Amino acid sequence: MNRPSCPVRVLAPAVTAGALLATAACSEQGGSSDAASTSPAAEQPSSASSTPALTGAGAKAALITEGDIEDDWTQVNNASAWRDKLLVGKVDVAAFLNTRTNAADCQKLLDSLYSDTLLGRAAGASALTGFTQGDARLLYQTGDYGQASLKKSLGWIDSLPDKCDQFTATGSDGGKRTVQVVENSLPGAGDDRQGLTLTMQGTADGDPVTLTLDVAAVRVGASGITVTNGGPSGADHDSTRTAVQQGAQRLKDVLAGKTPAGTPGQFD
Repeated sequence: MNRPSCPVRVLAPAVTAGALLATAACSEQGGSSDAASTSPAAEQPSSASSTPALTGAGAKAALITEGDIEDDWTQVNNASAWRDKLLVGKVDVAAFLNTRTNAADCQKLLDSLYSDTLLGRAAGASALTGFTQGDARLLYQTGDYGQASLKKSLGWIDSLPDKCDQFTATGSDGGKRTVQVVENSLPGAGDDRQGLTLTMQGTADGDPVTLTLDVAAVRVGASGITVTNGGPSGADHDSTRTAVQQGAQRLKDVLAGKTPAGTPGQFD
């Protein structure tokens, strides 16, 4: 399967990296994924939202920090290159019988998680950062997607526990992977939100492995945040909820022209 290119975005400054799962660099066209993602339109207020559009500097300031999620999470500097090979697979369409559109949605879920595009490509500014704790990884993104696009994406995510409650995917090595998707409740953050927990059982280097990922998306006006958190040892649901709650407040503060608490320096 061809790996999707990463969106143009800015990677937050980070400290030392912990132990990571297998990664692969993103393909880039016309620039680095670590470069600021801004456009003239992103600097202007959005006519489709009552809140201002997100700027490149604002997207960076809206990113959560180690202090926001606490525990033993360590911020890393290579989150833009994270790719979990277990997520690469072709959904078994035949198993869906007369609901092949559901199979397409399940394929889209796996592809978007692998390419970090759960909410699609940002229309304006975006930024990301990542943290590790043991064999778990927490990827946090924020961006200007447009209000209509965000509402559509959140509606799609809301449908996935029914459409993709359990399915089978075949990896590039021919191995079968069983995937389960269930709803995951989130705190009342932002204007709208949706959460999932995905569990995938398969093999890695010939050994059985189970990958568990919390997946969360939140809308604040025309801007959104996504959180993916987990690994072979499971997902820390409390860290996911904390990242959502703290991140939504940071984004809200930025869009209101405020400097979020704990932000080093000013954003301008």
